[in-house]
Parts: sequence; structure tokens; C-alpha cells
Amino acid sequence: MQNLTLFKVPKGFRGRSAMTVQLWWLVQATLFAWSPQIMYRWRAFLLRLFGATIGRNVVIRPSVKVTYPWKLSIGDNAWVGDNVDLYTLGEITIGRNAVISQRSYLCTGSHDFQIVSFDIFAEPIIVEEEAWLATDVFVAPGVTVGRGTVVGARSSVFKDLPEQMVCLGNPAKPIKERTLK
Repeated sequence: MQNLTLFKVPKGFRGRSAMTVQLWWLVQATLFAWSPQIMYRWRAFLLRLFGATIGRNVVIRPSVKVTYPWKLSIGDNAWVGDNVDLYTLGEITIGRNAVISQRSYLCTGSHDFQIVSFDIFAEPIIVEEEAWLATDVFVAPGVTVGRGTVVGARSSVFKDLPEQMVCLGNPAKPIKERTLK
């Protein structure tokens, strides 16, 4: 079993100093979270100030949580809904015109349960252009959601999903092609 007394966070894992991490958490808990709903540009500004790459006309709700903004990239016209958790231990890339709906959880990090020291690791998540993660979707480390793909509510994504598909379930699987009218 794991022995947590052996656990150590790898040097440089967070990507910034402990002071920067703490400052971001303070800013996120106050200036970001307390901002009125319509202040999307303000929240984008705060994220950029801490190293995020944020496109034009991005909608980010004040209840969104971002662990390390310097590991986040969001393309033009993307939406990130209420209570979304972007657990950016690794890089998260959200493409142009993509939607991450309320209560979704994008998790780039975990622990290796087969190593006694319970080592932490991070793998990037990519949500390609025009994809839509419906409400309460979980996305695991290392996953790419293909361009234009829809992931149904409460689905869990543990493997890459192809482009232009509607995917559902736990684990999420393609069920039909996405066609636009």
C-alpha cells in the first residue's frame, strides 16, 4: 500500500513559486469570485495577469476554479460555465468556440497507486474547437476531446474521443455522429 510519509511534490511541479500560487488563490477567492457575472473581461484579465492565454470574447463565470492559470489556454469565443473546476496540474487547452458546461471537472493530475510513495503526475487535457462538454462531465488526465464532439451530461471521459461525435456514458463512448442543421 502507499506510504504517504514518502510522498514529495516534484521540484517545479507547480510551475511558479509558492508565493505566486498563494497570491493566485487569494485573487481567485476574492477579486475573481466576487466579480459580477457580466465582468468576463475582468476575469480574463486576472487570468492573463497570472500567465493564462485567454482569447477574445471568452465567457468565464465567477465560480470557475483554476488551480494554476499559467497552465491554461482558452481560445476565442469559448465558454466556461458555473462551478467548472479546471484542475491544471498539467496543461489544459480549450479550443475556439468550445463549451465547458456547469459543474464539469477537467482533471490533469493524479497519483500512481502502484508506487509506494504515491507519486503525483500530470498529463495535459485538450478540448478541441467547437466541442461541448455538457453539465457535470469528468475528463481524466491525458485526454483529448475531438473537434466538434459533444459529451453528454454526467459522462466520464477516460480515453480520447474522436471528432464530430456525440459521446455518452461512464466511460464515455461515441454513440452517433454529430450533424449540424
